[in-house]
Amino acid sequence: LNQGIYVYHCATAPVGMHIANGMYGLILVEPPEGLAPVDHEYYVMQGDFYTTGKYRQKGLQPFDMEKAIDEHPTYVLFNGKEGALTGDNALTAKTNETVRLFIGNGGPNLVSSFHVIGEIFDKVQPEGGTEAQHNVQTTLIPAGGAATVEFHTDVPGSYVLVDHSIFRAFNKGALGILKVDGPENKLVYSGKEVDYVYLGDRSEPNLKAVSVAAKAHAAGTLTKEEQIAAGKQLFTGTCSVCHQANGEGLANVFPPLAKSDYLAADPKRAMTIVTHGLTGKITVNGHEYDSVMPPMAQLTDDEVANILTYVINSWDNPGGQYSKEDVAKARAEAGPQSAPEH
Repeated sequence: LNQGIYVYHCATAPVGMHIANGMYGLILVEPPEGLAPVDHEYYVMQGDFYTTGKYRQKGLQPFDMEKAIDEHPTYVLFNGKEGALTGDNALTAKTNETVRLFIGNGGPNLVSSFHVIGEIFDKVQPEGGTEAQHNVQTTLIPAGGAATVEFHTDVPGSYVLVDHSIFRAFNKGALGILKVDGPENKLVYSGKEVDYVYLGDRSEPNLKAVSVAAKAHAAGTLTKEEQIAAGKQLFTGTCSVCHQANGEGLANVFPPLAKSDYLAADPKRAMTIVTHGLTGKITVNGHEYDSVMPPMAQLTDDEVANILTYVINSWDNPGGQYSKEDVAKARAEAGPQSAPEH
């Protein structure tokens, strides 16, 4: 056997379909003397997945051969599941330890730009080989290939594993967390961080609030206050990057939701915008905006209703309440390609 880290996969026709559905894995062949000792070793396997539904669309999602042939994945994931390396499943280490990651890319199509936010790899053995590179920020891993990376943890915090083709991380799922505990070193890092910036609506505080609202809804007792609480957490994880946590948006780029005359003029159209997206010029609070908001198809009707109930009751907006039935109706209708100024 040849020393290295290698991908194995199903090679029975239709090969592409089998690989796209996860029929692959990693095999490590160590030298006779073994590998140099480190404090932690972890296996991380990236893959791209193709479903008939959109990203995070609920329900059974069959394999979409056309998307696979066109190389347009719905998901790009680590270890086969969104969130597989976050929360209780996050990788762990302590400060002043050495971590070795065996990174594989099952494909079937995409090349990975593997990166750990907060780290420089001390050593990389690309493509499963024995030759090493040093002081590497991001390393390419071809479909059907693998690499070994090593780094030293200097400070505590959440180190974020991503495919640095970065929309794959935050919009398709290729994101994991290495949680490092230990004494701070302010000379290296201030320690100021908030996980929800990376995890969005999957971060722990957000999931708790949403869980409370979901249980209340199941019991038929969802109140406006519960909607607002859940909506706030979902907004923080899903919407605040563009519209900001205070709802004020970004000047000349993303319109404000705070004291929004655009929303106040027709609160119902907010449901259409969230479910179908919005393209074209609009005027909000006297300022013109010409950008694109993609449809939030991954959100359920309940989630959209909760977010909008939070927004309409915040930042001096007029108040009100949205229901999942209202959102379902808006979702079923054709969304506008562009929106006229009010």
